Amino acid sequence: MRILVVGASGTLGRAVAAELSQRHEVIAAGRSSGSITMDLTDVESIRNGLKQAGELDAVISAAGKVTFAPLADFKAAPYGESLHTLGIADKLLGQVNLALAARDYLRDGGSITLTTGILSEQPIVAGSSASLVNGAVEAFVRAAAVELPRGLRINVVSPTVLTEAMPAYAPFFRGFEPVTAARAALAFSRSVEGAQTGQVYRVF
Repeated sequence: MRILVVGASGTLGRAVAAELSQRHEVIAAGRSSGSITMDLTDVESIRNGLKQAGELDAVISAAGKVTFAPLADFKAAPYGESLHTLGIADKLLGQVNLALAARDYLRDGGSITLTTGILSEQPIVAGSSASLVNGAVEAFVRAAAVELPRGLRINVVSPTVLTEAMPAYAPFFRGFEPVTAARAALAFSRSVEGAQTGQVYRVF
């Protein structure tokens, strides 16, 4: 397979690329690294990156930023001024736009795999924006699976906090059992190399 991995230089993306490159051709994409430059907040960047990649059998997003802050810091504000803007523009709309644009470059029966996280169902203090975004992405995936053409599939991987990220995120995730990026990467393999669609693969 020819597989595009967006966010391939991140902790999770590197593990996903390492897992799949054992059996397939992996094309790395990222905001500032990789063989293809792609910024999920810029639709033209997404389209140009996909055009550069050419025909694909799978598109994976292991990218997406959100704001972690106490709920007291979030004020009622229009889009662009809200603390939710980053997560909505990047991890939510960015991944949705990637999925929508990928339809034109995927071969029949190809797959799309997006990334969310445990906070969609197990909230933490300062994680309301991540919970909002993750839940929205998962709802989109379930709905999109019903309508994708040409046998295309779409799934989402929802990992808990990664072992490799604990030095930075441990204060947010007290009591959570982390998983390694390599273990989380197996769920992406399941999505790409399996046959299911509309699934949320939980790794926790």
